[in-house]
Amino acid sequence: MVEKVYSSLENVIKYQDEMIRAMGETIVMVAIAGTISTLIGMIMGIILVVTRKGGILENNLINSVLGKIINVFRSIPFVILLAALIPVTRFFMGTTIGLKGAIVPLIFGSAPFVARQIESALLNVDSGVIEAAHAMGSSPFEIIYRVLLREAFPEIIYALIITTVSLIGFSAVAGTVGGGGLGDFAIRYGYQHFKTDIMVVTIIILVSLITLIQWSGEKILKKIKR
Repeated sequence: MVEKVYSSLENVIKYQDEMIRAMGETIVMVAIAGTISTLIGMIMGIILVVTRKGGILENNLINSVLGKIINVFRSIPFVILLAALIPVTRFFMGTTIGLKGAIVPLIFGSAPFVARQIESALLNVDSGVIEAAHAMGSSPFEIIYRVLLREAFPEIIYALIITTVSLIGFSAVAGTVGGGGLGDFAIRYGYQHFKTDIMVVTIIILVSLITLIQWSGEKILKKIKR
């Protein structure tokens, strides 16, 4: 039995150190890109909501320009975005390959997605609560912090869970062009050398990571909603 398992996972065992390193790279790039894209996306999402028609800081020009920029980046397939951002990535990171080379495209690819998710969450806040806060003399900043963000907090958490899951997928795509992580490991050691066991185990690891994130997120949401 042991020999059968060993023979079916021979390549995985042989390259286990590289696989562990690749998994670590995926976690690091998702954590870094996720944190930065969340901050950028949060700011953009808030701006979209407060500057829209009837918003507390209505400004059609800012809303229209920002909305179009977000739509442009959301419309570009991530693989194409990777190639298009090569000069930008090289300028900021000094390289376009490996862990560093993947972070910039991941941020550009996920920040617009976060922005729309945050916008959707904030728009679900009861307008009556906002009007009440405004009537009580709350400043725009106080309304954003004490009303919008607090009332929409569970939906924001859910949006961030979805974003993290998407980032894992993006990181795997980045690996296909030398971005490091599990995607790079699967392509380099599995696909290019026809090692099926490496491909299968890599898929299992990715699915397990996504399942763990979704499970953890649901647990957090349940505690928040209580």
